[in-house]
Amino acid sequence: MQSLFVLMFLLGFFALFVFLTLGVSAVKKQNGKAKRHFILTGAFIVMSCVGVFGIRLFSDSSSDVKTTQTVSAVSEPVTVNTQQNVNSSVPALFSMSTDEFKNEFNTIVGKYRLNDLGITQFKIEDAQKSNTKTFQYIFSDDLSMNGTLNPEDQVQQVMLLGTGGFSEQTGGTLMTAIATLIMTSNKDYTYNDAQDVIKDIGLLDSDINLNDFDGATVRNGYKYRFKIQDNNISTFGITAAK
Repeated sequence: MQSLFVLMFLLGFFALFVFLTLGVSAVKKQNGKAKRHFILTGAFIVMSCVGVFGIRLFSDSSSDVKTTQTVSAVSEPVTVNTQQNVNSSVPALFSMSTDEFKNEFNTIVGKYRLNDLGITQFKIEDAQKSNTKTFQYIFSDDLSMNGTLNPEDQVQQVMLLGTGGFSEQTGGTLMTAIATLIMTSNKDYTYNDAQDVIKDIGLLDSDINLNDFDGATVRNGYKYRFKIQDNNISTFGITAAK
């Protein structure tokens, strides 16, 4: 459609000069054709003006469309990135339901063949003093897992509880469970990465006091804390780092 207005402008522009010249010539010759030439000149002036108006109208419309498309093309990635940033600000563990957490934990158990640590079903109860819920799983008489859920039923914190002292058997099982829980909270972690976290806490220090120990470290938005009381009760918890 824009090409039609361009054609109208060009034809009208050239024609008005032709008939304007003929009109002036007719006036000089006084042959009676001047009036007709000037009328046609006026008509072609109108035609040229319509062409110019049409060209400008379609040019503005095209600019608006291009601007809208450009803004949309720029805005969409920004919107997506903003959403991704919001999601990425929450550590992965604390956006899981209990079923998702169980599946992730059992995946690590299967990968490293830690058959004694498989979780079948959590026991979930309403918390007495808040609107949140708690979940629990008992692996054995000496090892259990406890945690709390937020109002959206997502894992908010999780803790391993070991009893019976830090003997070779109970301590080894607890350390394996700790490593498994660390890897569950970080999908890209290997067993060696989990050991690095345990080392940062201080559990691998040669002078560790097994009667009274309290160590912690922060990684990837998580606070990992291990505590021993009276060489009988050991706890390892994961909470959001503040």
